[in-house]
Amino acid sequence: MAALVAMPRMRMKITVFPDAFPPFLCRSYRPKKVSVFHRRRSFSVSASSTKETQDQVRVRFAPSPTGNLHVGGARTALFNYLFARSNGGKFVLRIEDTDLERSTKESEEAVLNDLSWLGLDWDEGPGVDGDYGPYRQSERNSLYKQYAEKLLESGYVYRCFCSSEELEKMKEIAKLKQLPPVYTGKWANATDKEVQEELQRGTPYTYRFRVPKEGSLKINDLIRGEVSWNLDTLGDFVIMRSNGQPVYNFCVTVDDATMAISHVIRAEEHLPNTLRQALIYKALGFPMPHFAHVSLILAPDRSKLSKRHGATSVGQYREMGYLPQAMVNYLALLGWGDGTENEFFTLDHLVEKFSIGRVNKSGAIFDSTKLRWMNGQHLRALPSEELTKLIGERWKSTGILTESEGSFVEDAVQLLKDGIDLTPDSDKALSNLLSYPLHETLSR
Repeated sequence: MAALVAMPRMRMKITVFPDAFPPFLCRSYRPKKVSVFHRRRSFSVSASSTKETQDQVRVRFAPSPTGNLHVGGARTALFNYLFARSNGGKFVLRIEDTDLERSTKESEEAVLNDLSWLGLDWDEGPGVDGDYGPYRQSERNSLYKQYAEKLLESGYVYRCFCSSEELEKMKEIAKLKQLPPVYTGKWANATDKEVQEELQRGTPYTYRFRVPKEGSLKINDLIRGEVSWNLDTLGDFVIMRSNGQPVYNFCVTVDDATMAISHVIRAEEHLPNTLRQALIYKALGFPMPHFAHVSLILAPDRSKLSKRHGATSVGQYREMGYLPQAMVNYLALLGWGDGTENEFFTLDHLVEKFSIGRVNKSGAIFDSTKLRWMNGQHLRALPSEELTKLIGERWKSTGILTESEGSFVEDAVQLLKDGIDLTPDSDKALSNLLSYPLHETLSR
């Protein structure tokens, strides 16, 4: 487990994080250290472990309830679930609902229902009590404010009274100079007197994190390998807005740390956030989790999968007649394999076979034709009674038949099943069978 540790001298030491697994899951390691100087604050990343983190793997899936559960999010949840279950750990569900304007209770319920439908039961989260709650960010605001004040008192954070106009002007000047649009640090060295004057005027302010002007950060991503950033590409960033609301990167860091998350497995689009989060971990004295950034799911044209490519949410596929076990099987194969040619897995088999080391860092193509084929395989693999009940109830609900069971239904299912990949396919198959002109054909 990697930890960020404050150093008393004006020196910044960055240590490469441990390899694919923490010490209790792999051979011993010796972190490598690189030192650089900084004029104001010293940062160090070093390897350490505690009994708590050694005893248990803890991962989390943290969706925002602003829409439906995307298949990409479902795969991220699945990989977290499989990693936890295969290592005897805990799978935590946390709702990131700080976007009050877009977050809805309906979306949260839909996400929870979709996860339950897929069979990804969580050990802690909404509806399941645990020792690290509450599990909705909107219920944790007092915690964020507590840690923000701690950073302010320790000097890692300062009040910034810049107006929107001033910040926009900084961006324009940076653009003209062909520089990154980073904050220039106007209020970073303000005197107490200057700060008090603005407070007395009632000037709105944000909390900005002081970023060292020199140095770099390296992590050993469990999927992508070594990833590094130079600190001079990042200006002092906001952790609390002027309305008192915490910013995403600050919330996530505080949540993951206080929930004792040992591994953060998430989409690669979050990789740039790691630098800010690492700095916050260090400043608060929290141990650093291991990171694993999963590649994006791509459309056949290799662009990011979106609504223009058709169905993209778990709920849509559920309504289209797909089975949860088929969805789980197919999503697991988007970027992972067990090293054999086998493509047919149940959830229990996936738990037995899954390894984060076999997750591919390249983007995975979402092939709806293959998903449909795979659903047919799972459909026909169902026990005969279960398959007959599923399709028989479908025929009754659509009005094709008046009864959902009986010898005719059993015979019809057995006769037609090889041509059915989705349960709605059974409607046309039975209609064609019933409308076949058998009498006329035999009388010719």
